[in-house]
Amino acid sequence: MRLRFAQRLAALFIAGAALTVPAMAGGFNDAQKSEIGDVVKAYIMAHPEVIQDALDALEQKKQQDAAAAQSKTIASLKDTIYASKRQAVLGDPKAPITLVEFFDYNCGYCKRALSDTRAMLDHDKDVKIVLKEFPILGPGSVEAAKVAAAVNIVDPAKYEAFHFELLGAKGQADEKRALDAAAKVGVDVAALKQKIDDPEIANTIQEAYALAQKLDISGTPTYVIGEEVVFGAVGIDELTQKVASMRSCGKATC
Repeated sequence: MRLRFAQRLAALFIAGAALTVPAMAGGFNDAQKSEIGDVVKAYIMAHPEVIQDALDALEQKKQQDAAAAQSKTIASLKDTIYASKRQAVLGDPKAPITLVEFFDYNCGYCKRALSDTRAMLDHDKDVKIVLKEFPILGPGSVEAAKVAAAVNIVDPAKYEAFHFELLGAKGQADEKRALDAAAKVGVDVAALKQKIDDPEIANTIQEAYALAQKLDISGTPTYVIGEEVVFGAVGIDELTQKVASMRSCGKATC
């Protein structure tokens, strides 16, 4: 009986129930408290794995709480995340499943993940990919993002070809490289140059910055699907699994 009680106290103590233990111990005298302390200590020393178990449980709870908070944030921002008039869309705009990607044209991981985007578009016709211009890697990235946003306004039908051309190119992206990529796919460069300084271009990028801040996104690529944020270039297999879950249960993780 004493051992079971000590086990309960140990579990409560390790899990962080610092207020509960004193309340339970309030009815004991000093000698009893000392004895209980010795038993709890002995139990922990004999079973140190309970400390790791408690830490694992605490970390799991933190992750669950963070995911729940993130889900709530996504739900409150879903119109801007999934249906903004400023976003670029790859694939069928009417596709029932949406994968959102925050990216930077100078992000090496985004370049590597470009093949995942291509594979998704080629093999999963009920998925559309929404792109958020999120330039975080310096002035050249901002310049490229401005040109991209302008392409999406001036000639949206050519945005996809432009996106693959610029993100798939070697070297650092900037305004010149972005304009060259646009010219290569047939976009009117003169029209782009006139549009780059339009306030709507800055608003497009600011909208992505604001969303990223609220979603605690600080790196690229980062994906949003359903009510879940997926950080990093996770690869086509994981993205496909998330899409399959959306198709199956309406959530990124069933």
